Amino acid sequence: MKIIFKCTSELLGRIHMDLRRPHAFAHERVGFIAAGLTAAGDDVLILSRDYRPVEDADYLRDHTVGAMMGPEAIRKALQWALCSRVALFHVHTHGGRGLPGFSGVDVRENAKFVPDFFKVAPQCVHGAVVLSADAARGQVWLGRREQYRHIDEFSMVGIPMRKWRTT
Repeated sequence: MKIIFKCTSELLGRIHMDLRRPHAFAHERVGFIAAGLTAAGDDVLILSRDYRPVEDADYLRDHTVGAMMGPEAIRKALQWALCSRVALFHVHTHGGRGLPGFSGVDVRENAKFVPDFFKVAPQCVHGAVVLSADAARGQVWLGRREQYRHIDEFSMVGIPMRKWRTT
């Protein structure tokens, strides 16, 4: 099974622009991508649809990490998944160019909250994405009790169209 994540160039541009905004105390911004799903043979296609940033008031002061979402940020994301019946992907950037990687903190924290999205949208897959200026890497959970898998391929749809592997 191959897992492919697609995003329009317009949406990806909006996400990058938002994640570059400064915050009063957090060192980085985070948000959520809503996506639809389809299957093509054995492949799973994740089709990004929309983006919502974590609101300024929903960050917690925590100097041990670049950004820490509070419970209200998670509640709003869960509400979005429930009402819109969408797959949700937590997103942030590590900046720079080239293939980014999840930090140990990212892996630990993603494993704590991403599986909770199955409580409200069990029909979807959910995950997390980390961006650089020109690439991405992702984790996806196919079920609440399953281990995450890596997203195999990212495609930016638009002009120009770009595709990059994640390994």
